[in-house]
Amino acid sequence: MKVDDIAKVLKELGHTTRLAIYKRVVKAGHQGIAVGGLQEKLAIPSSTLSHHISSLVSAGLISQRRESRTLYCVAEYETLNAVIGFLQDECCIDEST
Repeated sequence: MKVDDIAKVLKELGHTTRLAIYKRVVKAGHQGIAVGGLQEKLAIPSSTLSHHISSLVSAGLISQRRESRTLYCVAEYETLNAVIGFLQDECCIDEST
């Protein structure tokens, strides 16, 4: 990932509501969590939740899939791992031995 992409991801996660949503989605695992389940667990109005989910999708942190009438949010673990890797890649590289 490019530095600009990493910065966008971190910016989106810098908002408390989006971070709470993302944590719930990550906890759900690869099957994801229904948007209704997110709304219920986090007590967020649907319009607000939709706005924040759109931001997380735009940053590549989550994707969505529809099963019948239910919309699921699924964590994009590759993005999560890329951000963690970016932050760890040069850890202590300038440290004197």
